[in-house]
Amino acid sequence: MSFLALSQVSKSYGSGANKTEVLSDINLNISEGEFVAIVGFSGTGKTTLISTIAGLIKPDSGSIKLNGEVVTGPSAKRGVVFQSYSLMPWLTVYGNVAMAVETVYPEYSKEQIRQHTEKYIELVGLSHAIQRRPAELSGGMRQRVNVARALAAGPKILLLDEPLSALDALTRANLQDEIVRIWEHEKKTVVLITNDVDEGLIMADRIIPLNPGPNATFGPEFVVDLPRPRDRTAMNHDERFKSLRSSITQYLMQVGIVETSQTNGNIIQLPDIKPNTASDFERQTDQSKRVDNKTVNQPAPDPETPDVLKPYQDNLGERKYLEYFNLSKVYPTSKGPLTVVEQFNLNISKGEFISIIGHSGCGKSTVLSMTAGLNTISDGGIVLDKKEVNAAGPDRAVVFQAPSLFPWMTSFENVSLGVERVFPHATIQERKDICEYYLSKVGLGDALHKKASELSNGMKQRVGIARAFALSPKLLLLDEPFGMLDSLTRWELQEVLMEVWTRTKVTAIMVTHDVDEAILLADRVVMMTNGPRANVGKIMDVNLPRPRTRKSLVSHPDYYAYREQLLTFLESCD
Repeated sequence: MSFLALSQVSKSYGSGANKTEVLSDINLNISEGEFVAIVGFSGTGKTTLISTIAGLIKPDSGSIKLNGEVVTGPSAKRGVVFQSYSLMPWLTVYGNVAMAVETVYPEYSKEQIRQHTEKYIELVGLSHAIQRRPAELSGGMRQRVNVARALAAGPKILLLDEPLSALDALTRANLQDEIVRIWEHEKKTVVLITNDVDEGLIMADRIIPLNPGPNATFGPEFVVDLPRPRDRTAMNHDERFKSLRSSITQYLMQVGIVETSQTNGNIIQLPDIKPNTASDFERQTDQSKRVDNKTVNQPAPDPETPDVLKPYQDNLGERKYLEYFNLSKVYPTSKGPLTVVEQFNLNISKGEFISIIGHSGCGKSTVLSMTAGLNTISDGGIVLDKKEVNAAGPDRAVVFQAPSLFPWMTSFENVSLGVERVFPHATIQERKDICEYYLSKVGLGDALHKKASELSNGMKQRVGIARAFALSPKLLLLDEPFGMLDSLTRWELQEVLMEVWTRTKVTAIMVTHDVDEAILLADRVVMMTNGPRANVGKIMDVNLPRPRTRKSLVSHPDYYAYREQLLTFLESCD
């Protein structure tokens, strides 16, 4: 008999014409002590599924049994850890865990409560922080408190709903190892909801995809028959790991394909016009073609020339197009000056795509913000196209992790704001064509006039990418732009970014903590040492053919060698 059994479980929301069936005919059997990862993407019904198993949501039909008993409501027998930190901010680590112990074991004496609470705080490695409050803890430490609290209640099964997705790569890896260690120690049955294939491969006995909804159903299960303990670097050489990873990734891409929309089937042509951030000669030459904001005697576009703006594509490959020399950043603190970045030196060629990777706190975003002119430089300097960077400017377009859009404006209006600033000499139609071209290229041709508040996070980031390219910048700066998105949306937007970058060849720098993203996108990967006093630790050339796709990448014979270089460097910085 299965320890956890779901039989023909279905769940819908709404009624009548507004009814949406989220889960359809879900069947699942899990053995006692098994670790199962359910992999899916945003909107597939993963949280609805875990909440149903937890008894927090009642299914419309079907049954859920835990150890032969029908699940009819919430119970301490099912410990749940969600993505968000649900801690009492006024209580200490001890207080948050002890509260659960007191509720589940009312017969315990104060001494028994203390011993039981401290046992599980020690189990998650937080004995040193037992009297701290949540505000004094890092994100990873808060999630450890959640795990300790769930385990202290003595559940028969542990349900983890993307508990690590909001954490940086190093903290996430450490907590993955911690959860596996606790699982092996406690012999608990675990169900993990995740959108990260690698997380499932590191932790689980089985991986089961949840196909996108509505009417979400399970796909084929993948048995993870990799020996434990699983070392990330050693697995990189394991042919079974490579095969499993490739099979699961390709399956998820196949079931999650979203076709890119175009603007009502029309092909938008970009006008042959340069932004006002181009050189004075180019701008004056361009403006001389216009009288009263009308185009005069403009030559017909060359049919063999791609319909993209290329104001900065002359001299592609020019060395030292972007130069960092002895770049440093020092912040004043109550304990004295703190040097975050020190002696950062790097030369970037025109048209090159650079990824910067490193652990949280290594100064990646600090370097990017100084390049954007949003953060002052303490020492050294940055030179872009023979001009020193000393302030923000439209010649550098930035896409941040959180979409920075005006929610009351439409997609078109958000892009148009920047276009009007850098193309004031263009006609109204030319500016309109620029906006529509890039919005259609990122798959928003049918959402031009939707307000930003009506868009998903993935769609908002598409607007941000379109806006950045529409400025026709000399330099594109990307600060973990896909870090808040689920894997499928992230994969899609990586493809979009590569497609548009291939057409424009704009010089680009992306800050990321994702090893695969760094390899997929970059010509070179710059690895930063840990802070404080972080600098360039190592640079890896990525000699993989372009255009690149995720599918071709995982099957390329050199891919895992590049991956191992990055993993080895990051592990050496732990």
